[in-house]
Amino acid sequence: MIVKKENGHYIDATPAWAVSAWDQALAKYRVMVPRIGTKIPYIPENGRYTDKGEDEYWWTNGFYAGVLWELYAATQDKLFSNAAQQQAVRLDEPLHGFVGLHHDVGFEWLHAGVADYRLTGSEAGKTRGLIAANILAGRYNPTGRYLVSWNENRPGWVIIDSLMNINILYWASEETEDPRFKQMAMNHADTVLANHLRPDGSVYHIVAFDPTTGAVADHPQGQGYAPESAWTRGQAWAIYGFALSYLHTGEDRYLEAAKRVAHYFLANAAENDYDVVVDFRAPQEPVYTDTSAAAIAVNGLLLLGRLTPTGEQPLYRDGALRLLQRLTDRHTDFDPATDGILQGATAMYHSAHEREVNMIYADFFYLEALTKLRNEPFLIW
Repeated sequence: MIVKKENGHYIDATPAWAVSAWDQALAKYRVMVPRIGTKIPYIPENGRYTDKGEDEYWWTNGFYAGVLWELYAATQDKLFSNAAQQQAVRLDEPLHGFVGLHHDVGFEWLHAGVADYRLTGSEAGKTRGLIAANILAGRYNPTGRYLVSWNENRPGWVIIDSLMNINILYWASEETEDPRFKQMAMNHADTVLANHLRPDGSVYHIVAFDPTTGAVADHPQGQGYAPESAWTRGQAWAIYGFALSYLHTGEDRYLEAAKRVAHYFLANAAENDYDVVVDFRAPQEPVYTDTSAAAIAVNGLLLLGRLTPTGEQPLYRDGALRLLQRLTDRHTDFDPATDGILQGATAMYHSAHEREVNMIYADFFYLEALTKLRNEPFLIW
């Protein structure tokens, strides 16, 4: 993080604990990358990543490429770019296989395609990104003005996570100078703003629309405790997603939405000493953590700390630092003998499977937050 001194000079104000965390994370990934090889990581088993690529359409399959491009952007070390490009080749099969793809193409090919193009000028990366953007655009429902999230006969379902995926449409509009992609992204963001965001700043995970009329039909059970509860990763997607829509469009309504969710998130996180649980409205016992929610929220808060007026910035910046330091102090594993850094991530409340473990996307958002503190200019979104 860079702050300005009174005499006009700038100094590096990255906290010492964050500098140490970055150095340890970089050293660990230098060991991990050759060990992982061409595998697509998800969750380590017995301390080692297995190959999630066997489930070729899985939504997290692009995040390791994203980790690698973040590390390359910070170091210019071809160890990371070469490994990232190998990941992209592996993901070409699902990209062209098509039938199992869904709204998470943004998560996959912003990381495995667009990042490559932005950092190296790769035409193959650009092509992958444009294919993915057109696939996402093909999910647009013009009556409801939304992008349908999942497959499996759920043509009206929209999940809060989608706010992150529409960034590939913002990129495609800028790259092609075609406003259609941005128009669809903004229409979708407006639909989410009107229907997922509650007055208190909490959000629904899922809103089901009637695909013919566009009317709200239901609020199905999602990955939180209950449909009306406050799944923390959903809150984090909303903070970061709305802030990014403001960054790409300059529309104040997205900034205000991000701030409203941020206030709700920070108030609830403070009650638990900034150790983030899976759902803010779940029963007090048992306690399940989701460090990925905290890491995602940190990135959204750090972005708000840049985008808001000077007087508001400390609220978001300081909240982000508290969350990130708590993650670093309590939930990191920097031992090069094991795979993965950020521990304690949970996929969903009502499942013992994938509870309080390392997940590759948790590492991505943790490392992205550390690069923000280092004032790295590269933003994958």
